[in-house]
Amino acid sequence: MSQQAMPAPEHRLSAVRGRLLWLRHDPFLDDPGTALAEEEDGLILMAGGKIQDVGSHAALVSRLPPGTPVDHHSGKLIVPGFIDLHVHYSQVGIIGAAGHRLLDWLGQTTFPAEMAFVDPAHARAVAAFFCDQLIRHGTTTALVFTTVHPHATDALFEAAMARSMRMVAGKVMMDRNAPASLLDTARMAHDDSLALIDRWDGMGRLHYAITPRFAPTSTPEQLEAAGALRKRFPHLHVHTHLAETLDETAWVRSLFPDRACYLDVYDHYGLVGPRSVFAHGIHLDEGEFRRLFESGAAVAHCPTSNLFLGSGIFRLAAARARNRPVQVGLGTDVGAGTSLSMLATAGEAYKVAQLAGHLLSPAEALYLATLGPARALGLDDRIGRLAPGHDADFVVLNPAATPLLAMRCQQAGSSADLLSALFTLGDDRAIAATYVAGSRMAPS
Repeated sequence: MSQQAMPAPEHRLSAVRGRLLWLRHDPFLDDPGTALAEEEDGLILMAGGKIQDVGSHAALVSRLPPGTPVDHHSGKLIVPGFIDLHVHYSQVGIIGAAGHRLLDWLGQTTFPAEMAFVDPAHARAVAAFFCDQLIRHGTTTALVFTTVHPHATDALFEAAMARSMRMVAGKVMMDRNAPASLLDTARMAHDDSLALIDRWDGMGRLHYAITPRFAPTSTPEQLEAAGALRKRFPHLHVHTHLAETLDETAWVRSLFPDRACYLDVYDHYGLVGPRSVFAHGIHLDEGEFRRLFESGAAVAHCPTSNLFLGSGIFRLAAARARNRPVQVGLGTDVGAGTSLSMLATAGEAYKVAQLAGHLLSPAEALYLATLGPARALGLDDRIGRLAPGHDADFVVLNPAATPLLAMRCQQAGSSADLLSALFTLGDDRAIAATYVAGSRMAPS
């Protein structure tokens, strides 16, 4: 069913009461034990889609005028809205389509699904379903691939705006090594993207991302056109794929023999910098990690997709090394990813980190799902925390959503342990409510 906000008057004060948990700082770089900020009986004051104040109920209740609506979430945990740093809305219908590694999967599964988006009605229907599913799973902001069709980007932005969501997306740029019906040209990609930027960037809570699919499907001329857009609009995001598989990386070397490495292809065309997000980054060397750090670019870690396609193990600890910490956030990467749930995705990130020799703390998992992707997007002044002035985007988690989760959470001796249980056992069933710009979203 469609998700619709239950709106309050634009400047009317409202409040949410419950157990609050968010991050003070980056737990990868500072003490994870002190990273979590908590209010056992907390209150969030909201107006105009923004958080006005956050604190204990005892300290803030006197500020509520008589008759102020207060949503009570006793026994629940309220955390910042989840931020999905890499997902394909056009692929939501092929989630779980098994049987291939990346390059075969693209040709046999992904491209056929994306061809259907030539139909604007299909694009609108999938975009509405996708946004509703994000909200159902507690995700309030996402960085999204659309398709090569400009109207598919229109459809996503229209659906996000109708739900007051903060959304970052862009038209896919792809002019080679794909089916003819999905190809544009360097000029078309530039001009279509420019028209979409003019139409949507900065509208409501929408942001445009320059989106070459990945280096093998863009000619040098198209990457040059993408770089020209980034130079003209330096505030825009860049969203693409990087070093997901060894076969792909070898293919890039053969296509761009003059470039030093995969990342250098994008760097050569001016696409590496702040608000540049590269999905996967599994097969990166130290020089590439250092360049990402120095440029302010980020990696979207997509553990369920990497496992599902057998692409490899992302070295999270290496990426976030204290001497040059690359910004990292979690991405579901649906449809290769197997869930839109950031709880489930964080649970898989824990396992992948274990395989790579790093014990992912609950605070670090929360960082990867909230503050980390907010910083990667350059939006941490607006999302990723429970803080005055931030968007009133947050999710209410139910520790008793299933009998097994309830039994486990009853044993939790701390907030960190409670988070650990939710990230290990939780999924969309644990989402009691999602608030977007201060409005509680509910089925119509």
